[in-house]
Order: sequence, then C-alpha cells, then structure tokens
Amino acid sequence: MGLKETIKNLPHTPGVYIMKNDEGTVLYVGKADNLKKRVSSYFQSSRSHPGRIKSLISQIAEISHLPTATSAEALIYENGLIKQLSPKYNVSLRDDKSYPMLKITLKERFPRLMIAREKKEPGSVYYGPYTNAKLLKEALKILRKLFPLRTCNKMPGRKCLEFDMGQCLGPCEGRVGEERYGAIVKELRLFLEGRHSELMKLLTERMKQLSKDEKFEEAAECRNRLEALGSVHTDRVRYGPVSEINELRRVLGIKSDPEVIEAFDISNIMGDEAVGSLVCFRKGKPDKNEYRKFKIKTVSGMDDYSMMREIVRRRYARSLYEKKRLPDLIVIDGGRGHLSVALDELKKLGLDNLPVIGIAKPARRSPLDSNGRGKGGEFERIYVKDKKEPILLPEESKALHLLERIRDEAHRFAISYHKKLMSKRIWKRS
Repeated sequence: MGLKETIKNLPHTPGVYIMKNDEGTVLYVGKADNLKKRVSSYFQSSRSHPGRIKSLISQIAEISHLPTATSAEALIYENGLIKQLSPKYNVSLRDDKSYPMLKITLKERFPRLMIAREKKEPGSVYYGPYTNAKLLKEALKILRKLFPLRTCNKMPGRKCLEFDMGQCLGPCEGRVGEERYGAIVKELRLFLEGRHSELMKLLTERMKQLSKDEKFEEAAECRNRLEALGSVHTDRVRYGPVSEINELRRVLGIKSDPEVIEAFDISNIMGDEAVGSLVCFRKGKPDKNEYRKFKIKTVSGMDDYSMMREIVRRRYARSLYEKKRLPDLIVIDGGRGHLSVALDELKKLGLDNLPVIGIAKPARRSPLDSNGRGKGGEFERIYVKDKKEPILLPEESKALHLLERIRDEAHRFAISYHKKLMSKRIWKRS
C-alpha cells in the first residue's frame, strides 16, 4: 500500500503514528488527536517545514498507526513506543523540570503512581517527561483503572472510596499482600516502558497458574487486565487486513504471512444429510470462487472426526491431482481432536509441512477454568501442532478477529448447504 493510500485510510480518531524508512527502521513516533489530519499535514505542499522535518519526510516509506480511545491514551502509548524504539527524529526532552513525569514510589511498601515535576526522591522511578500536563492527568486516571495502586499519601486504617470503585486493592485493610501488589507494580512498569509483548505474556502465564492453583478471584483480575490491555499491544500497530495477517504469522510462529487461508467446518443433525464446507480467504478477504461444498459420502452416524478426515482428504488429494496452489494456512473448526485427524490425513498425502490450526470456542462457562476462561471474557482456544496448551489471544487481537471471521464464514457456508439439503429431503417426502 502506497503512502497516499495509507493516509487516505487513516481514521479521524486519536492515536499514535509510526513513520519508517524503506528498510523498516522507525524514524519517528508521534501522537495525534486526529490521525488523518495530523499525518496529512506532513505532506501538504503549502506547509513550510523546518529542515529537520523536511529530512524526515524525505525518508518516509511506510506509516503505521495505533488508534486509541482518547488523546490521553495516545500520550502514554507514544512515550512507551519512543522509549522502546528510540526513533532518530524524536527530540529528547532533557530539561525534566519543565515538564511533568510519572513517578512510582518504589521505596514504599505499597508503591503509588503519581505525577511529579522533579526527580528528587531516591528509590522512586520516573517516566517521561510528557509535554501536555492536562493530558497526563487524564492518562493517570486511565492507568489507575488498569493498575489499581493506592493513591493515599498515608495509608489509613480502613478502606476508602477508591477501593469501593475498584481502583485500589485495599492494602490498608490487608486485603492484598505485598507479593500480589508487587506483581501489579511490575506490570505497570512493563507497560510504561513500552514492553507490551512481555507484559501480555506475563499476564497470560500468571492467569493460567492462578487458575490451576484455584485462586479464581486473582486469576479473573489478570484476565480482565489482559483483555483491557489487548488494545494497546505494540503488535496491533496496523495498516488493515495486511497487519492482521502479519500478526497471525507472528502469533503462530510460521515462516511467512498466510495470505491464502482455507478453513473447514462440518454440519450435521444426528448424522442426517451431513455436509462439509471449505472457505478461502485471500489477503484477509473472502475468495468465493474457491469455496467448496462437500456432501459426506463415507461416514454414517455422528462421527465428526471421520467427516473432517473425509473432506480434508478429498480437498487436498484433488488439489494435488490438479496441481493447484496449496494454502499458506489451514484452519479447522474444532479442538485438539479435529486438528489431529486433519494433520493425520495431510501426512498421508505428504503435506505435513503445511501449517494447520484448530480454533474452538470455550466448552464450559464456569467462573474461571484452568485455561483462564470465565464469564464475560471467555477465550477462543487456538490449537497448534506439537503444543500441549492452546494459544489464548486477548479479545482485541486483530489476528484473533481474522480467525473468527474465517471460522464463522466456514460455519455459515456449511449451515446454508445443510439447510438446503434438508429442505430438499422434506420437499420430496411431502
């Protein structure tokens, strides 16, 4: 996608934009109240830019963006990305006394997060500085919701309104221990340092362990924070469908972007008129010319695994015979069992090098089970070859959204064919 097309597709919303050269090196990270308006301003011929900005513009080959809900969020994410990426054209604000910073009081038993003007307290850690004090105050409110640290200067002997609002864990009443509180401080530091991938991994692993230890309340807190933070993961910086595919490649650990994805589903009622479906997505969009319907021929009764075997075998035996291009990724609607039979059939055809995954919805709706699923935030489970545990992606993951669209389309296509065959049977009997 060219720069003109990229700018044309930018939203009129707050966010962070990232400018790169033709080698993919990050040149500049900026924030905006209106992404489209701000980024467009760099390329207006009527604008007179200083030499530094002209030099930047001459090197821009690629622009990506991270939409945010508010300008305050953009302020925080911009600073984290600058700290992480160290762009050449971002000016360092060396006079810290002129600008506000975020401060975490690490020397305290239960640290606090606050705004400070000077780095004068040993044992505290500082982030920033930030150029907009008003936005920073708004951002502080957001951060306190995500990371509920205490706000009181001196801890009282009883809980306060912040606790009742869910914005403090209540260390004053002994409702949270130092270890659990310290874990949240660590998460906050990772977030402010722009280490979002590391933070998401840490939260996911902690959530699973807490669930296994039956500490369901703490696991639920981790899950809620994971879902809230999903929208700010660095990997979500995107251009549209292309970035969904790129994120999916990274999540699955496959060698190249899966531009052609084929997905399978089964539809049957008590084994009657059982059918299978194949849908194809090319560069994130349906390619309906490649859709295929399968009327199950070799299986009777309720045996979804054998039905899946049949349609996978028929599809790729034919593809090999006709020397068709094979997909970059195969998606199976189902869990570990469905994935296993598909892998087995592909191995028989000599296609065990093809990436294949299974995607399954949560089977139970307990408050929180060992995989971290729970009411109000059940996770899809993505099963991959040679991994015992499924991959859990945050609700805001674009890769997850892409997989869900593909899976749902395969399901819709299978259901529509099944209904058509059932209605024909009813019509013949009448």
